[in-house]
Amino acid sequence: MLGAVPYPSVVPIAFASEDENHPQPVIQLRRGPYFPSWDAIAPPFPQPIFPEVIQPIRLVIRLSERRVYVYAGESVTISYPIAIGKTGWETPVGAYTVMNMQEDPAWQNPFTGDVIPAGQYNPLGDRWIGFWSDGDNMIGFHGTPNERSVGQAASHGCIRMLNHDVRELYAIAELGMPVIVEP
Repeated sequence: MLGAVPYPSVVPIAFASEDENHPQPVIQLRRGPYFPSWDAIAPPFPQPIFPEVIQPIRLVIRLSERRVYVYAGESVTISYPIAIGKTGWETPVGAYTVMNMQEDPAWQNPFTGDVIPAGQYNPLGDRWIGFWSDGDNMIGFHGTPNERSVGQAASHGCIRMLNHDVRELYAIAELGMPVIVEP
């Protein structure tokens, strides 16, 4: 806002064109208490008119690339290398959602029923992000004590990740988030 001009006031007007038939009036503003410099009244940079739109986040697993991509809207924000299901234990292709998440999960061997508690020997690492279940078994993202397996077809269907990567993904993931598994 410029400020009030005392009444009566005269603002000098000049003409930008010498053509008498089409004069172009120009208001000449003088700096001073009533007409501060433009820098004093203009914002330093344009301000957004609309609030920032939050883009929906989804996880896209590309089995052929052995990578998971985190999308915000149509843009990839980050991707990670993964291990996928080995022959006979292929990771199922389809559209899913994050069903459960757990820090420091215990693991139960599906063949023997033995439980391995959280810790350095747990095959799930220290994070679990489940997205598929047939009622008996579950598939999800997890860490691994065998980081050399990442990039291979080595799991029983799960998505193995480097431990520090699955921690980052865990911080991004939310229950109900879409998980798309592509060939």
